[in-house]
Amino acid sequence: MPKAKIKRLYLIPILSKALDVLEFLEQHNAPVTLEDVFQKTHISKTSVYRILKTLVHRGYVAQSQTGQYRLVSRPRRLRFGFAVQSGDMPFSMAMARSVTDAAAAAGVEVFVLDNKQDPDIAIQNAQEFVYKRVDLVLEFQVEEHVAPHVAHILKKADIPLVAIDVPHPNATYFGVDNFEVGFEAGSLLGQHAQRKWKGKVDFVLGIGFSEAGSYVQSRIAGAFEGIRDKLKDLQPDHYIRLEGRGMREPSRRAVSDFLSGHRKGQHVLVAAATDSSALGVLEAARQAGREADFAIVGQDCIPEVIEEMRTGKSAIVGSISHEAETYGPRLIQLGIALLRGYTVPPYNYVRHRLVTPDNLDGDRSEEQEE
Repeated sequence: MPKAKIKRLYLIPILSKALDVLEFLEQHNAPVTLEDVFQKTHISKTSVYRILKTLVHRGYVAQSQTGQYRLVSRPRRLRFGFAVQSGDMPFSMAMARSVTDAAAAAGVEVFVLDNKQDPDIAIQNAQEFVYKRVDLVLEFQVEEHVAPHVAHILKKADIPLVAIDVPHPNATYFGVDNFEVGFEAGSLLGQHAQRKWKGKVDFVLGIGFSEAGSYVQSRIAGAFEGIRDKLKDLQPDHYIRLEGRGMREPSRRAVSDFLSGHRKGQHVLVAAATDSSALGVLEAARQAGREADFAIVGQDCIPEVIEEMRTGKSAIVGSISHEAETYGPRLIQLGIALLRGYTVPPYNYVRHRLVTPDNLDGDRSEEQEE
């Protein structure tokens, strides 16, 4: 007689355990301790703890101040609006990936729109978020003059706003400490001049981004201060600000125009507000055959700048990483905290890290060890 075929069960053990915990809470219908759940379900205490914490995070279970757990009505899934600066900019897209991944992990729906670095589109997108009735907006648009308009649209609709990197009225700020990251860039440039050029510098260029406003422009102010701290004899008229709009081509044109009026062989330190600007400066220096005269530090640590530094021959001697991959978890956490009525700081700074050709391999080794 042939053997009966055993039907295979395609089960997920940890999911089955989580359902056991939920069913126990539903049957008990009163606050319970972790020990109660452990004793009744016979699931390991570590697994019970992790399951309960996940259920609390996702809103299925509430935890009291005394540490007891109870089943609650399932809340409506939160929906965030997220306006990215530009789908063409590497830093913006790295941040977008981080946000969408973190939202998925937290069970938050994210409605993403592209501001395309256009103030009119940023306003249209804010109106679209109101129409879609999102619970909160994460806004990454970098033109200061449009910030009040965007903030006003969302305030009228009673939608909380988190402003990324550029402050907006009535918004919680999340982003870099601009003066501080600028100061670190300037310190590196000053050290480079001392080491490579014996402190002799003819010009210091700050490639700014005036449309982003004074707060972002403080990256350049910080960089100048960092250079002054290292090169104390450098006169004020050696410091020059040029407008690069945070983009490659405007920065290239600005520096090309500058070079047309100055002779070859003069040493030039450059603090760029963004890595895109830094690449534009590098292009101008190469076109003029003057890369050896330059030392450039940018902001954002985008892949193309990393590759330039990896050659060991580029005039780009550093970039400040704003750790775009860490934005997502903290932004989603911050948004949830705001919607739950928790008190949060008005300014929430991201961590940053100086990256140079000397520490690129070290950073890669650390990542492999992790």
